Amino acid sequence: MLSRRLFTAAAIVMLAAPAMAQEIPLSELSRYLNALQTAQGEFTQVNGDGTISTGTIYIKRPGRIRFEYNPPDDTLVVAGGGSVAIFDPRSNAGPDRYPLAQTPLNIILQRDVNLGQARMVTAHTSDGPTTTITAQDPAHPEYGNIQLVFTANPTELRQWIVTDDGGNQTTVILGDLAKGGRIGDILFNIQAETAKRGG
Repeated sequence: MLSRRLFTAAAIVMLAAPAMAQEIPLSELSRYLNALQTAQGEFTQVNGDGTISTGTIYIKRPGRIRFEYNPPDDTLVVAGGGSVAIFDPRSNAGPDRYPLAQTPLNIILQRDVNLGQARMVTAHTSDGPTTTITAQDPAHPEYGNIQLVFTANPTELRQWIVTDDGGNQTTVILGDLAKGGRIGDILFNIQAETAKRGG
């Protein structure tokens, strides 16, 4: 079961955007995610206990993401090399590690996102301003799912809710992402981060 600091829960926050009559097609959402090679920006996380964390997110697809939490949290979550590592500054035991392939985040971090494949998307709806899909690994639905919220014109990922294998949920609300810039691989190197922290 993944740490609640990354994967725990809350209600969807309403997003202000121009109204749209129908949901964005899965093919367009797949195209958007595949084009999202690098991105960084601010995020707000709503945890299952109602607490709120903020920080900076770095994305480098495929397979890499980094959440730097602001004080007083100071937690760091890094995905790279096929693993997710959660660094807790209060722990002297090194990071908790999990296989990325067994987390719902892998769905949007894989090299070729194809939301149209059988049994991957279990819900696809629109409330006008936003399109929401719920996706899972079709071969391993027991790993949990990720609910993605997009706005249109242009298509933008605004929020996700991850439900992990234990049923715990986390809502991550994205600020405006700066896309396409250069992000160094060292930010996603779990071994280097562990050594830096004396682990």
